[in-house]
Amino acid sequence: MLVVRHPMRAALALIATMLSLAGVYALLGVHVIAVFQVLIYVGAVMVFMVYVIMLLDVRDLSFAHRYSHLLAPGLLGFVLLMVALVIALWHGVDVPSSAHGGGLFGVQPFSIAFLNEYWLHFELVSVLLLAAVVAAIAVVKVGSKHRG
Repeated sequence: MLVVRHPMRAALALIATMLSLAGVYALLGVHVIAVFQVLIYVGAVMVFMVYVIMLLDVRDLSFAHRYSHLLAPGLLGFVLLMVALVIALWHGVDVPSSAHGGGLFGVQPFSIAFLNEYWLHFELVSVLLLAAVVAAIAVVKVGSKHRG
């Protein structure tokens, strides 16, 4: 919100960033994580955030003036982070030997672990997301009754 003033444009920029991250995952050869990134974060979470922004109809930008003084320190921190990253890449990064022996990320071990050990966590998250959607619909219905 520091660079882009409109919340919808900020959400679309975040979607583009998430798609770029999926491209990085694909270039690294972890295609399953790239697909998960697109399906879960871009396809579900960010679409849900766009719906929330559209439902809230955020047009009051008075809060942007309160945080505009943070732009210079934020840019300075970004530049320092980029300098540190360039220095780290220039000198090389040592990879621990344990990282080489792990092999590639496979769909089958992930699926077995997911369906055997983490099925309850998945179901709880899906119920939580369902409750959030129901609550959003209830808020919209209550808001429409007061308007009309």
